Formats: sequence, structure tokens, C-alpha cells
Amino acid sequence: MKTKNIKYFLAALCVGCGSVATLVSCSDVLDEQPRSNFDPTYFTTKAGIEGGLTSLYAHLRYFYGNGYCLNSVETGTDEYTYAQSADGNFKDADLSGVGSMTPSNSIAGSIWGTAFPNINTASGIIENGAAAGISDDLLAEAYFFRGFDYFLLVQTYGGVPLDLGAGELKFNTSTVRTSVRNTVPEVYEKCIFPDLEKALADLPENPRLKGTVTKNVARLYLSKAYLTYAWWLENPNNIPTYPECSRDASKAQSYYQKAYDTAKAAIDKPGPYALQPTFYDVNVATNDRNSEIMLYADHDENEKYGNGGVGYGWGSGGSPENFAYWMETWNYTEMTAKAASGANINPVQREAVQGLGRPWTRMAPVADAFMTGGVWEDAVKAIDSRYDATFTLSYFTNWDKAGNPEPYVTGANGSQIKPNEAYFSWVPESEDANINYTGADGKLGFGEMPGRPDFVVAVNHISRKKYPCNWKIGIYRTDNDGGLGSKVNGGSPRPWNIAKFSELYLLAAEAAVKLNKNTEARDLVNVLRKRAGKQTYCVNTRSAFTADHSDEMVAATPATITIDFILDERSREFWGEGYRWYDLVRTQTWAQRAGTYHIAGDQPTDKDLMEFKRTIPANYYIRPIPQGQIDAMQMSDEEKEAYQNPAYRK
Repeated sequence: MKTKNIKYFLAALCVGCGSVATLVSCSDVLDEQPRSNFDPTYFTTKAGIEGGLTSLYAHLRYFYGNGYCLNSVETGTDEYTYAQSADGNFKDADLSGVGSMTPSNSIAGSIWGTAFPNINTASGIIENGAAAGISDDLLAEAYFFRGFDYFLLVQTYGGVPLDLGAGELKFNTSTVRTSVRNTVPEVYEKCIFPDLEKALADLPENPRLKGTVTKNVARLYLSKAYLTYAWWLENPNNIPTYPECSRDASKAQSYYQKAYDTAKAAIDKPGPYALQPTFYDVNVATNDRNSEIMLYADHDENEKYGNGGVGYGWGSGGSPENFAYWMETWNYTEMTAKAASGANINPVQREAVQGLGRPWTRMAPVADAFMTGGVWEDAVKAIDSRYDATFTLSYFTNWDKAGNPEPYVTGANGSQIKPNEAYFSWVPESEDANINYTGADGKLGFGEMPGRPDFVVAVNHISRKKYPCNWKIGIYRTDNDGGLGSKVNGGSPRPWNIAKFSELYLLAAEAAVKLNKNTEARDLVNVLRKRAGKQTYCVNTRSAFTADHSDEMVAATPATITIDFILDERSREFWGEGYRWYDLVRTQTWAQRAGTYHIAGDQPTDKDLMEFKRTIPANYYIRPIPQGQIDAMQMSDEEKEAYQNPAYRK
């Protein structure tokens, strides 16, 4: 990823979202039109303010759905490591000795270069909106996004500048090449809390257009900000911050209480939001933009609305394209099979359907998560529908959709596998002893089980080469016309889900644990666990399937809820969606939970797990300031060095 130069985020003349829009259209969606620059006078008109407001939503696409940004918050955690085809961006993030975390890599710039232009746009709207005739409820959207972006920044880098050149939280209209960072408490207390509280006061209960922010969206982020700041104040594991400042740990409990109260207020008065009946319903593409999704970076198949980067043919692999799912997809197209005619064919071809799509093999899940003691251990798999509705575990044949008339291919145990039948599947760790890995498909190290026509591998043999894909975030198109899909190499036209109503239960539960409210915490997590026990469709058989393990899920909930259990539940709810690094950093458990992991090698037949150690020092809990920012400042070498977070200084 390229890192934006300082002049792009300290000047009002260049805005990072890349588009503006009219506020209302006949379709009741944000009607965006490409625009790269705002003249300062643009914000003196009502049309300009309205265009700027819509750009606040468009900027979300420059982080959410970007595969390198997803890497920055997933790779190196207890969910993901680098995969066989990973480049330096992914190896650097892993911290396992194959790369290094530096101010020059993509992890440093993934948020910095996106957030500051948007913050300046929000400040321009806030300063000029009232004079231009914009109502308080519309201005509240600008307050929300300024608080939202500063919250992302402070979690990632520590203290960041509130003054972009014209004064703290002022709209800046000229290039500035000096900068002073505020402390973490200053960023929270001067901007994040006041802005989100102002947004909460003035936003409507219901969205003015589908996907726009509301009081409960503000409550979700305000609750998370209170919770994150409470952890920071308490600092149980002595994690350093920068710029250096004092922390008053005695205030932590009051912020945990605020986090709990705010999340509970949203749960008790949900407005237009609600949990979906099953976990499958939350994430299936045919039900995108459902009542559980509170905020998303929007895309669809109609370029009229300026989605940006939906793509035709080969995707660009850059924002605003939604291409993040590529990274968590292994190259399943390397499977080969003997067809009825004797020809070797690819039984599972690249297809624009949820669970397949374009493979890049950049991020692989760690095997530990799927084994005994992991969040997806066999006892969980048996009763928790989130496992089936999170991963592509079975790969179905589709050669007929490419026009190949072959009636079948030879599968495991000499069976005949027809179109739209499973050719390969991942099976639980407990089945490993029943698998014969010799004499089967030697090319990819598949095995056979008695009586099964599909080849199999047990999940305790996950490797950097092959692994379960993240079904939830996969591509989906409505224009495949019975074929594989002509745009399968492009970005996904699906929205990227950013905030879910379900998270309010886990935020409240986490705060309840810190407040010693165990009964309340258990009741909150059990709402989601009950839902997870219910299933009406099986992703990995592609068929209706009715099961209700909700009582078993509640019975399996521990009597005492701990932060570790909350983190397990967060992983099961939001696996691979970009939450994980923030969760581990907030709770100061990154090194503890991700310091060691296991995975097999990067060769096709590798199946034996190897142990890897990560070096995660305490001062890595904040990321480096991008080198492009440092280099572009007209300051002394000493001032530049002092600007950088200490772990990343030369």
C-alpha cells in the first residue's frame, strides 16, 4: 500500500474519500459521483456540505474491504498468520521472524492516510454547516465520523494530533508541514467522547437513508470507546503509551460503567436494529444490509452509485475495491481429478459465489483455533452453528458451469462425483485417525475416509497452502447467469459489514466482567450463544438443515465469565472480519493469546504442524507512524524522531 504524504491530510484541498454525492436520490441510497478535491469555498454552500456529508460514508471503503488493511488487524493474531503466497506485507505483520514491523510497511499507513482527510472534511462540515442551513441531525453525522476516525487512530497509534494546522479540531485550508501529537487522554476527552456524545444527542433513532448513522450506531461506538479507554486507564499489564502521560486508574471503573450503561441502553431500545434469527442469516449475501448490520462500507453491482472498484475482469487489489476476501482464500483451483473420459480436469473452478471467488492465499488461519482447546474445538463444532456459517469447509464441483459436459470425476474410494457434489472437505480433528492419507490425491495431500466419496483433510493439518476459507466475507453476484461468473477476478460487489448489533451484547458483557457483574455478563453472552445453537441451513451441504442446540450452548457456558471467554466469543462471532487486533490490544492479551501458534508448511502435501513463536513486545501495542508522514514534515531530525512511537525509531 502507498502511504499518503503529509500534504494530503493536513490540507483541506485534498480529501481521502475520493467521492462526493448528492444527499438524497430517487433510490434512497447515497448517490455518489467521483470527486477528488474540495475547494475550501465548497463548504460554504448547502450543496457542498451535503456532498461532504456523503463523502464521509464513501471514505469507509478505503479501509474496510481493503485486503492489506484487513491484514493489518488480523495477521499476527490468534486467528491468522501469513499464507503460502504472502508477500512482505503479511510476513511483516506476523512478527514470527520472517519480516519486521517498520514505519515503511503497509501496516503503518493503513489507517493514518485514510482517517485524517476525512477528519478535516468532518471539521469543515461542522464549522460551516449551520451557516449553510444544515440541520443539527445532519451535522451530527459529521460529529460521529470525526469521533469514529479519531477512535480508530488512537487505538492504532496512541496519541495523535488534534491540530491539523488551523487549531485543535479546526478545519484546515492550507498545507502544514509541522505537527504536534496530543496525548491519549486529550484525544478521548477533547474529541472522541464529546463528538460521539454530541452525535448521540442529535442523531435520529432511525436512519434518514438506508445505511446512515443513528443514535444506536453512536451508542455502539461510544460504548466501545468508553470500554477501550477504561482498559487504557487501568493498564493491568503495564503496556506503555505515547506520547508519555499519566493515567488515573481510579477512573477506570467509571468508564466501564459508562460502557455497560451505553451498550445496554442500545440493547433495551434497539430502534430499527435486531438480531437475525440465525448466525447464517447475518452473513449470507442474499440477506446483506439486514437489521443486524448497523454500519457498512457499501458496494453493489450498479456502478451508477459510484461504488468504486467493483471491477470487471481483473481486480486492481486496491481501494476502494472490496477485495479483502481474496486474502483469506486458498487456491482451491489447484485440485485436479480424472474425468469420465480419462481427461484430467479441475473439478472446483473459480466461481463468483460466496465461499469461493478469487484465491490469493495471503492469510491462513492458525491450526490451534480448530483443535482441542481452541475456539473451534470439536465440542464447539458439534453444537455451534457459527462454525458452519463462518468457513467454507466443503468444496463442490462446478466444471459443468464452464460448459464441460463430463458426467463425473473420480473421487475418494473410487467413487463417482457428479456436478454440484462435494469433492473435498475439512473434517474435525477427532476424525483424523480414520483418514488414510496415502494413495489418495497425492498432489494436495488429501486423504480418504471409509464410505465417503469426497477427499478429506482433518483440521489439525491446516497448512499455509490449504485451509478453510472465510465464507462470511466471500463474493456474491446476481449476474452469473448459470455460469462461473465473468467478473470473478474483480472486487466483491457486496457491502463490507463494519458494525453489528450483536456486538453490543459482547461490549456490555465485557464491561460487566470488569464491574464484577457475572450474572449480567452470562445473560448477555447467552443471548448470542442461544442464537448460535439454532440452525435452519447448512452452508457446507448447501441444503436446509434444522437443528436447535440452544439449550446445550447455554449449558456449556461457564458459570464464571472471564475476559478470555469473552474474547473466545468475539472470535466466534466476528472471525476474520477485522476486529481481532483491536480486541487483543484493548484487553492487553495480544502476546498472551497469539505469542505461539501452529500450522503446517507451505508445500502442497505438508500436513505436520510446526510451532512458531512471535515476538510481541509491550511497545508494539501501538503501530508506527507512517514513514511518509515523518519524511514530509519540515522539522528537525530530533523533532521527527520524537514524533515517532519509541519502538520504531531508527
